[in-house]
Amino acid sequence: MLAIQRQPGTNTVQVADAVKTMVTSLSAQLPASVQVNTLYDRSVSIRQSVNDVQLTLFVTLCLVVLVIFLFLKNLSATVIPSLSLPFSIIGTFSVMYLMGYSLDNLSLMALTLSVGFVVDDAIVMLENIVRHMEMGKRPMQAALEGAREIGFTILSMTLSLTAVFIPVLLMGGIIGRLFHEFAVTIGVAILVSGFVSLTLTPMLCSRFLRPPKEERHGRWYEATERVYRRGLGWYQRSLAWVMDRRPLALVFSAGILVATAVLFVVVPKGFIPTEDTGQIQGTTETLEGSSYENMRDHQQAVADILTHDPNVAHFMSSVGGGTMNQGRLSIRLKPRNQRLPADQVARELNPKLNSVPGVRTYLQVPASIRIGGRPTKTQYQFTLQSADMDALYDNAAKLERALHRIPTLQDVTTDLQIKNPQVSVRIDRDRATSLGVTVQQIEQALYDAYGSRQVSTIYTPNNQYWVILELLPEYQRDPSALQLLYLRSQTGKLIPLTSVASASNDVGPLSVNHSGQLPSVTLSFNLPPGVSLGAAVNDVQKAARQTLPSTISTGFSGTAQAFQASQQGLVFLLLLAVVVIYIVLGILYESFIHPLTILSGLPFAGFGALLTLFIFRTELSVYAFVGVIMLVGLVKKNAIMMIDFALDAERTEGKSPRDAIIEACSVRFRPIMMTTMAALMGTLPIAIGWGAGGESRRPLGLAVVGGLAFSQLITLYVTPVVYTYLDTLQHRLGRRARRASVEEPAAAD
Repeated sequence: MLAIQRQPGTNTVQVADAVKTMVTSLSAQLPASVQVNTLYDRSVSIRQSVNDVQLTLFVTLCLVVLVIFLFLKNLSATVIPSLSLPFSIIGTFSVMYLMGYSLDNLSLMALTLSVGFVVDDAIVMLENIVRHMEMGKRPMQAALEGAREIGFTILSMTLSLTAVFIPVLLMGGIIGRLFHEFAVTIGVAILVSGFVSLTLTPMLCSRFLRPPKEERHGRWYEATERVYRRGLGWYQRSLAWVMDRRPLALVFSAGILVATAVLFVVVPKGFIPTEDTGQIQGTTETLEGSSYENMRDHQQAVADILTHDPNVAHFMSSVGGGTMNQGRLSIRLKPRNQRLPADQVARELNPKLNSVPGVRTYLQVPASIRIGGRPTKTQYQFTLQSADMDALYDNAAKLERALHRIPTLQDVTTDLQIKNPQVSVRIDRDRATSLGVTVQQIEQALYDAYGSRQVSTIYTPNNQYWVILELLPEYQRDPSALQLLYLRSQTGKLIPLTSVASASNDVGPLSVNHSGQLPSVTLSFNLPPGVSLGAAVNDVQKAARQTLPSTISTGFSGTAQAFQASQQGLVFLLLLAVVVIYIVLGILYESFIHPLTILSGLPFAGFGALLTLFIFRTELSVYAFVGVIMLVGLVKKNAIMMIDFALDAERTEGKSPRDAIIEACSVRFRPIMMTTMAALMGTLPIAIGWGAGGESRRPLGLAVVGGLAFSQLITLYVTPVVYTYLDTLQHRLGRRARRASVEEPAAAD
């Protein structure tokens, strides 16, 4: 078997294609009896996943353009913001090329997500210019004044949304490397779309938009416009009702905040979702001390079951490797449309394979990203360490029995193998010396008989062969054969081995594992269907605290260890993203208060995301957490559009905070609905999760769709309430500051 692994910085698909070409050319030079088969080709699943993401990207483009057309009901007006899509994607490709990035699942997913909100800025710009044209202004004048009026709003939305991904760029570890390209890709797409919206969109509006009086509208336009007017009227009446009951709205907001904290605890936690790559790895294990022939027969019985399974395309089976009582299985499944999902195939194969007497089979669907740890029979690892080997082995066995009783764990096993039958030979040194036999002679005789000593090499024209000295197999299996071994003493006489040494049957370790400098035992386990990694980790830690003494150190390794580290890191990342956005907004608005108004909708987005994950029984994985972080940047767009207009109305028209924010909500209702629906449609294909690798992208889509849908509805009412309270607070603080500045010079006089 030949294993090939790409070097960092190279393209997996290109390397695989080059290897296939090379193998095809070499196959012609091999003997006819030799066949070369591809056992595992990760490039196949990567290629399928990338193709499906490309299809998702195309569907997303169509849905977003359809949303724009349904709201604007005008072909030329639809084309103008839609042009920001290809420009943003092309600009992003250019930056990716310069930075040496490749098109993979994460970068394509970033582009797919960006499609939903790179049009936001262009939509806001277009809608504001159309509003000025409805006032009777000519296209050029409307474009200039509309762009000038809305420019700061677009700048605020673009910079604050881009700032969300700054903490992602600063992440370390495997998660940081995983999402670095994702953050750069989506951040560049947002910046390019903002630039396009501030430059290209106003120019196109001035050239191709016609004043509303010059356009003729059909019945469909009038019907949809009536529907929009009715919706706007209902919203204005309901908003007035909420503004009359502002304390109740604050109580509701506090309740949502508490519910968000509760949901964060209740929703199951996961790491990186398992991806169906058409591959299952397996380990077989027999009793310690099993011979090669015994292990081979058991392995063949397991292979016979796999041969007749309708989901299996082909597999490779091998015996040995780590220890002689273990075997390896590498199973390749049929194409996805001809079989069950890989998880289900593994669950159905388990009872069939474990029905073979004398052998235990452990199956696992390999993780899409393998993170450290040692090779084990099952997926998640918990390692025990101690300098006292006897205490380590005894307590490891106790903990293993305790883990078997935990229902959230499955296929619990260990690498502790200390009951291997062995023959202990004890040398009588005094007797050996008196007979003229050295200890070195005894050890060499035993190695010649039972080892694999190379004593010669036979060279032929085409090959070379090693000559190995050993006993015949029937003597190797029989401990009484030690009586037949003789040693030549210094006097030249043959001395029986049994006259200078005694043999006894015993048991001992088949292998002694170490982690660092200390002996270790690694327990591993799989998860039953519907059980999250977070729940399993908590149960294992609880069992370890109740079972193990303080002299034994413990810790998760591999994927489980990375999961623990990610939980703390992602929560910190979310808080850092909120702080970064607050600082950016504070700089843009030159205020400590208004950024709080804009960020007041974040709990509603978090509640919607967590509630959606809970309803669809989806774990809060790394992908879902990134979706929640994205919501921090997306949800505030609605508040920015409202608050910018309200602040301008207060300054220029002298309106009260209540009247200004109500007017802002009415004027910005259409762009808010358009941008939110475009973002929802852009994320919906990812939330559906079709195609290869869709199950890993689905949690992110669900989090974004759920958070946007819920926060869209609630922030239309709560943000105006928060604005009136905080704006009043700012005015009071401003008056106090002015009064203090006036009183200070007076006191000096």
